[in-house]
Amino acid sequence: MKTNFKRVLLLTILIATIGCANKSKKVTEKVIKENHLTAADILGNPKYLAISYGGYRQVSREIQPTIPELKEDMKILAAMGIKILRTYNVQLQQAPNILKAIRALKSEDSNFEMYMMLGAWIDCQNAWTDKAPNHEIESEANAAEIDRAVSLAKAYPDIVKIIAVGNEAMVNWATSYFVRPNVILKWVNHLQKLKTSGELPETLWITSSDDFSSWGGGDPSYHTKDLEKLIKAVDYVSMHTYPMHNSHYNPAFWLAPENENNLSDQEKIESAMQRALNFSKKQYDSVSNYIKSLGVKKPIHIGETGWATVSNGHYGVKGSRATDEYKSGRYHELIRDWTNKANISCFYFEAFDERWKDAANKLGSENHFGLINLKGQAKYALWDLVDKGVFDGLTRDGNPITKTYNGDKVALMQNVLVPPTPAEFSVSH
Repeated sequence: MKTNFKRVLLLTILIATIGCANKSKKVTEKVIKENHLTAADILGNPKYLAISYGGYRQVSREIQPTIPELKEDMKILAAMGIKILRTYNVQLQQAPNILKAIRALKSEDSNFEMYMMLGAWIDCQNAWTDKAPNHEIESEANAAEIDRAVSLAKAYPDIVKIIAVGNEAMVNWATSYFVRPNVILKWVNHLQKLKTSGELPETLWITSSDDFSSWGGGDPSYHTKDLEKLIKAVDYVSMHTYPMHNSHYNPAFWLAPENENNLSDQEKIESAMQRALNFSKKQYDSVSNYIKSLGVKKPIHIGETGWATVSNGHYGVKGSRATDEYKSGRYHELIRDWTNKANISCFYFEAFDERWKDAANKLGSENHFGLINLKGQAKYALWDLVDKGVFDGLTRDGNPITKTYNGDKVALMQNVLVPPTPAEFSVSH
């Protein structure tokens, strides 16, 4: 009996040892795999959903989110299926702290997976000052911003897979700070040289994230030799498209046509949302066609698109009537469906509401692009995920993730307006 007991005990220990070894081997293999995943592997892969992220809760960015708050947000985003974040600058502490938060989460849970498109902010001379911006000369602060981005990419190669030089830094309507393409080209070439020399990982992708027109998809005045050189220098093109904004600035596609007079309100709204999706598709195609006309073949992904849920300005009741939770949710659904099927990464704007963007105007649209509001409530776009229980046990600032409107769609739809006719729009303007 004692002999048999010893044999059973030894066998049990052996099996447990082998099991632990196999588990350890799988964890090691997973870590190795994640460390070797590149931008080429994750961009355009629908299993790696992307989002634009800012964790600011207060009316000023001087109050930085803490690492525990950032970890809280990372868990929420991971529950949504998000695996790639886009940040905008390394002037402030948020981006470095996000990287610290992700690394901490990975050390706590070997299954946690999150990557980053790290943005380096680029300005022209005199940007954001009382002096006139000089769009022909870059800010002296740009070099230090690029250096900070390089340092973070070197310190976190398992997380930072992309560096974006500038955010809407070439589009002419960014009057406070835009630069010419030669400035972006200079820094893209600088980063590419660091890759060639081995100072940065060879697989790190370099891009600039800008409006579709800045990439040649709009006004021909953007079609310059420097832009051609830039398109050839980046690893992929990151373009922005915003049908919501264009519902005011370029409203022809959005306004309710006369041939829809006999449709129900719901049918008119759905027709408008389909036109909004087609608007973005056409902007994507316009960039693609321009790049092809140069004899260049480069991946194109959507670096930013989104739809606000509130506006007391251009997009609200007295404007294009575009902003509400239903239309925002429908756009999110449509754009995700298209881009996932087309193998296009879409850095949806944005994860959470941020009230610093228009601090003086609580109901300004810029404060309300988030899929989750500042009370921890999932907007209509994410109601289905709440129903599936993906947020169970998760909180934001002490609040469990619940539905806006208490999940009452009838109440939500009471705030949904039909887009105006051309006549109604002209009267309001």
